[in-house]
Amino acid sequence: MYLSVKKVKPVDEYKLLLTFENDEVRLFDMNPYLEKGIFKELKDKSKFNSVKICFDTIEWENEADMDPEMLYEESIPV
Repeated sequence: MYLSVKKVKPVDEYKLLLTFENDEVRLFDMNPYLEKGIFKELKDKSKFNSVKICFDTIEWENEADMDPEMLYEESIPV
């Protein structure tokens, strides 16, 4: 199922609170990604907290982004 991300809020422990177009709120854990490629830069809390909505997904100031379908599938409802 493909759902656009409409809101994002960084929370403690490198997690993201995501609101999708169906108004479902889900929690996504970024920890498993922080040792990979461009995502290593996000260990810096100020960079991690720079996350914003870009088109239908999320993006950081270093231009790292994530697939909205994967964000939905790998997050948990809250």
